[in-house]
Amino acid sequence: MTDQQTSFKQSLGLLDATMIVAGSMIGSGIFIVSADIARNVGSPGWLIMVWLITGFMTLTAALSYGELSGMFPKAGGQYVYLKEAYNPLIGFLYGWSFFAVIQTGTIAAVAVAFSKFTGHFFPVFDLIDAAKYPDHPNIILNAGLFSIQYAHLLSIALILLLTYINTRGVKEGKIIQTTFTIAKLSALFGLIVFGFMMADGSSWSANWTDGWTMKSLVPNENGTGVSAANVVGVAALGAIAASMVGSVFSSDAWNNVTFIAGEIKNPKRNIGLSLFLGTLIVTLIYVTANLMYTYVLPMDAIATAPRDRVATAASQEIFGGAVGAGIIAALIMVSTFGCNNGLILAGARVYYTMAKDRLFFKSTAQLNKNSVPAVALWIQAIVCCLWAISGKYGDLLDMISFVVVGFYMLTIAGVFILRKKRPDAERPYKAFGYPVLPILYILMGLAFCILLIIYKPKFTWPGLLITLAGIPIYYLAVSRKKVTN
Repeated sequence: MTDQQTSFKQSLGLLDATMIVAGSMIGSGIFIVSADIARNVGSPGWLIMVWLITGFMTLTAALSYGELSGMFPKAGGQYVYLKEAYNPLIGFLYGWSFFAVIQTGTIAAVAVAFSKFTGHFFPVFDLIDAAKYPDHPNIILNAGLFSIQYAHLLSIALILLLTYINTRGVKEGKIIQTTFTIAKLSALFGLIVFGFMMADGSSWSANWTDGWTMKSLVPNENGTGVSAANVVGVAALGAIAASMVGSVFSSDAWNNVTFIAGEIKNPKRNIGLSLFLGTLIVTLIYVTANLMYTYVLPMDAIATAPRDRVATAASQEIFGGAVGAGIIAALIMVSTFGCNNGLILAGARVYYTMAKDRLFFKSTAQLNKNSVPAVALWIQAIVCCLWAISGKYGDLLDMISFVVVGFYMLTIAGVFILRKKRPDAERPYKAFGYPVLPILYILMGLAFCILLIIYKPKFTWPGLLITLAGIPIYYLAVSRKKVTN
């Protein structure tokens, strides 16, 4: 028996694929980012509107990707779509950005979130601000620019454990994914229901008395409240764009299921359907969770939640201090564990497909005896661990939101390009609402990116520079490919 396989095994059904979509989307963002959104827009109406806009964009993109996934039902997903619609360079720039920070940085951020909330039960894993507390016992090594803490070691252990499990075969990965995603969806649903049942609703009445006046809420230095200033005119658009950095990050990774198309049964049908079902489920959960936050907590409390932990503040209000905090900490641990499994499982398939095109390390183009790209999984794990130790993944993920939405727009524009280039190609599923919804997504994405350039330039140029750094790497890879031909 050979130690290597030459093709993927189609082991994932519609439920598995849907759980990969939903599970990869829900990490720690929904529990935290509403605090920053509340500070930017300052009203319950606009808080919910930010999540509705993001949800609409996500659903629209998912419906458009359904057509592309039916045309190219093979491993690599978005990388393949961009290569086929444009050229190999555009596909590579996406794959490079994906490897450099989009996927690896997200995995690192989610792993560190797991560690931070494990610290609720085991304080040794709490992540410490090394600049403020350089001699804290949780810090193993303080090197000034970065520190190594027990939280980092647990994050690395989580990444390595899930990577090892996924090298054992896609069946092992799907068991973890489906189990943990169902658990966290059920727990989130339960939290929402208990919030509406057990809170007295007084915050809801107070919040919605002036529910649509956009304000900037700045926490007071003494921590006793906020200073509010109305936001009007063009500045309101900037506030929405800044708010959407968090909601877009929380809703990202829905496209991960397209990367593993080679392992999905009946991919021409099930990928598009799982994209729709998964993004719809998560959008509904996110919007209702934020409605629950405004029912349980005043807007000031959402904006000033300690360490931005809005879900913890809400849970403490519902269940009581210690119990409420413990419930959310456990829920986030389950959520981030399952989320990272999906991200790790799917990401390696992109590098495998790039290597097949001889644009990535040659060894990553091989499958092991379990029909998974083990070398690609381990290379991904190494980069993720480095990001986790660096502590810079959060900044980079803010900066990369601009690039992520940019690639989504390019991919959706690819639907138009491919309909012209390949009018007779088989399309088992056609983009819903074409051409209106895809055009609307592109226009909304352009508005988001332009507003970020104007109002939050620090969220744009670093991510763009990371992407453009892939151009010389691409041409180096192409020249080496010519030499070896």
